[in-house]
Amino acid sequence: MVKITDVARHAGVSPSTVSYALSGKRPISEETRQRVEAAIRELGYRPHAGARALASSRSNVLALVIPLRAGIHVPVVMQFAMSVVTTARRHDHDVLLLTQEEGEEGLSRVADTALVDALIVMDVQLHDPRLPLLRSLDRPSVLIGFPAEPDGLTCIDLDFEAAGEACVEHLARLGHRVVALVGSPPEVYVRGTAFAQRVVQGFTAAADRNGMTGSVRPCEASPAAARLVAERLLREQPALTGVVVHNEPVLEPLIDAFEQLGLRVPGDLSVTAICPDELAESGRVPVTSVALPSAEVGERAVRLLMKKLDGTAVPEATLLPPRITDRASTAPRNA
Repeated sequence: MVKITDVARHAGVSPSTVSYALSGKRPISEETRQRVEAAIRELGYRPHAGARALASSRSNVLALVIPLRAGIHVPVVMQFAMSVVTTARRHDHDVLLLTQEEGEEGLSRVADTALVDALIVMDVQLHDPRLPLLRSLDRPSVLIGFPAEPDGLTCIDLDFEAAGEACVEHLARLGHRVVALVGSPPEVYVRGTAFAQRVVQGFTAAADRNGMTGSVRPCEASPAAARLVAERLLREQPALTGVVVHNEPVLEPLIDAFEQLGLRVPGDLSVTAICPDELAESGRVPVTSVALPSAEVGERAVRLLMKKLDGTAVPEATLLPPRITDRASTAPRNA
């Protein structure tokens, strides 16, 4: 293992000079700093995490706050988490994962210690009770999600409102006039979860703009619930020919349920979804979908946080535009 004394010997300086170059606690000449940095690169030296934290007054740990509430689809959430973790490691940071529903108390507990340097917060609600605390913390934060009033916060996410609109516009171009949104489980809407509400807003706005008849149906994440929703939709909207699905676990069961009820996809019913590409591509009928850019969102959230830690100004709002991919589940409406 390479030690600080090895770096000092290689650079022709004292170990304390190497320490000053790493910590910035005392000024050293640019020429000396460059020699030290060159020696570090050549020898592959990595400062001990504890010593580095003491030297810099940083822990080099980020908190990722993901309360695993009812109705959350954990596999998709973990895609975001993995992107955050891998990107943080590229910036020489570790990630502390907080999954308990502790609200403000949990944030305060972490922020009041030296455990973490900054926070990434997920599952943001439109009127999230954590926001006043996040605005007042002396540690930077980034939200993956947009509350109703994002002023004073740094937020990034897929533009879910535009995603809902994109699905409806795709169906409108194919001539569909009666459409439905099969959305997240009811408890997600009861909490006022921001991304779910934004999809409803986009779906409704695009349906109204195109003179379409539309309805929104929350759905529990089970095949039995998918069957019940399909039956209810056909009973209440017998002319239904287009469906938008924003509920990953019921995408395939819902297609199966409609076909068991006598509707062929896409011959009689066109289906679009907002979901990861791998899910849309893997089903018996590949589904036209707006991709969830979990890897990009997680990576960019960390990059925003690194800039904030360095004192660099960042945009308050970063909305990723939706990307819709046409697959086998959509077709022009039968005359």
